[in-house]
Amino acid sequence: MEEAADGDWVVRRITGAASGKTYRCPGCDQEILPGTPHLVTWPAYPRDSDLDPWDTESAADRRRHWHASCWSARVHRRW
Repeated sequence: MEEAADGDWVVRRITGAASGKTYRCPGCDQEILPGTPHLVTWPAYPRDSDLDPWDTESAADRRRHWHASCWSARVHRRW
């Protein structure tokens, strides 16, 4: 789990060998092509809640694929 100013996140590193699909990075709106190492992230807790962490299997709809540099820079972005 990663703690940040924008909340607590589950962050998984995906190797290039494990990446076989194309995704769109929400940070830069560019494609993450198959074979590109990247991150998959999702909120660790329900928004505005002190409840138990998300079951990693049930949070599939909240997962997003990011370039590692975009993920690192997200807290400095103006959305």
